[in-house]
Amino acid sequence: MAYELKSKTPISSQDGVAPASDYDRDAANLQRMGKKPVLKELGKEFLVILSLSLSRNPSLTNNSGGSGGAIYSFIFAWVGTILMFIVFAELASMAPTSGGQYHWAAMLAPVKHQKLLSFVTGWLAVIGWQAALAASSFMTGQMIQSLAILGNQLYNALPWQGTFIIWATLSLSLTVNLIGGKLLPRIEVVVLVLHILGFFAIMITLVYMAEPNTAKEVFTTFKNGGGFSTQALSWFVGMTGSAFGFAGGDGVVHMAEEIAKPERVIPRALMLSVAINGCLGFGMIVAMLFSAGPDLGGKLGEITGYNFMGIFMEATNSLSGTIAMCSIVIIFYGCAVMGLLAAASRQLWSFSRDRGVPGWRWWKQVSTTRHLPVNAILLSVTISTLLGLINLGSTLAMYDVVSLAVSGIYLSYLVVTILLLIRRVQGYIYQSSDSEDELVNVPGAKLVWGPFHCPGVLGIVVNALAVAYITIVVFFSFWPSLMNPTVEEMNWAILGVGATMFLTMIYFVFRARHVYTGPVVEL
Repeated sequence: MAYELKSKTPISSQDGVAPASDYDRDAANLQRMGKKPVLKELGKEFLVILSLSLSRNPSLTNNSGGSGGAIYSFIFAWVGTILMFIVFAELASMAPTSGGQYHWAAMLAPVKHQKLLSFVTGWLAVIGWQAALAASSFMTGQMIQSLAILGNQLYNALPWQGTFIIWATLSLSLTVNLIGGKLLPRIEVVVLVLHILGFFAIMITLVYMAEPNTAKEVFTTFKNGGGFSTQALSWFVGMTGSAFGFAGGDGVVHMAEEIAKPERVIPRALMLSVAINGCLGFGMIVAMLFSAGPDLGGKLGEITGYNFMGIFMEATNSLSGTIAMCSIVIIFYGCAVMGLLAAASRQLWSFSRDRGVPGWRWWKQVSTTRHLPVNAILLSVTISTLLGLINLGSTLAMYDVVSLAVSGIYLSYLVVTILLLIRRVQGYIYQSSDSEDELVNVPGAKLVWGPFHCPGVLGIVVNALAVAYITIVVFFSFWPSLMNPTVEEMNWAILGVGATMFLTMIYFVFRARHVYTGPVVEL
């Protein structure tokens, strides 16, 4: 009976009376999904801000497609993410646990496929989240080095320096995450304020100081910088940059067991984050492109590796002003690493709790004093620290880690969105009042909608479009940025995903299938 999740007004599993607080009510709901509440509640504001910090403006680093391509790829990714987040909001409302995708896969899959689909989905999420943490740390380091070049073009940005900056970023994030308690949510609140104030500071400066381009130049100029056979193909390849900026929105899901009223707060956080960041991001990219020169950042953009730095300089013609504006962007990325570490470690911890990874007995442990998954946090930092060593051999290879993050996360998205679409078309998900006296939202039991639900044909259409969008992103995330690439320019993300999943299946055949059964009943 530990899996029961059926009542709109949950009751305590101990005395049968209504819980006295939100924490008691949330603990009772978690127990109905077979899980013990062992993590400290952070507060409902944390999830909203985590989404905001993760959904950085992706178009600041988009080199493909020209100005028109950058705008339309952002819109495409924004609309696709809205559709995708509606699906996630429904799933999180049904079963808000730190496991996220692999728990939903077990819940939605046919009984005979539950174990394997859940296991594969869990590992795809592990790959994606750990790669995303390393990729964001790397990009933060790259931008700091680019800022140094901006201030002194004689500076020689060496790979080992970038690796040390990656490690410094991870160390700061580790410190903040281990302190835990109320510090992380407070930092995220500060980030939200900076996020909004920084947006207006940069946009107003660009609009006021730059000589504007015409609307025709901004919205109808396309560029095929990769030498692809068609402009459309070039656009789709470049579009994955915008998709990466929106990836990781499910981070709010993996913090579910540390938040009050997660079945309601998580859907609200998902939709609020994509709305705010979409509006801010679109406003920023339009302002930048109206302010940019014909080559989108020019020589300075090529030297630093980030077009937005060149655009800022072209608009302001001020080195100090450009450095200040770029610093705001770098702060966003650096703070996002803190949220990424929090979410990635919770996803890894939850999967370990359900015996999905080697050494799960160690990684599932929670500190009795801090009420944090300290071992999982340390493992996540260690993985990113080791991935940072790739930068010593090839900076281009580190960009493959970015593609690996997109591929892994979006593949895990794809599995659960397809499974949900099948279930809702079959009519196997019921309103909560239809199943109040039965086990629901667990493997092999009836499925019941949560408080957030997109009903009827509209829900099917939204779900189907989300599947189509995710499929497109996954497909093009494996493409190189250039036609006829060299070995260094090749996108090796497909090799990374394939090799990891191959090793994962070996582990499943020889070990995991004997211990992993899907979400474990702990009560």
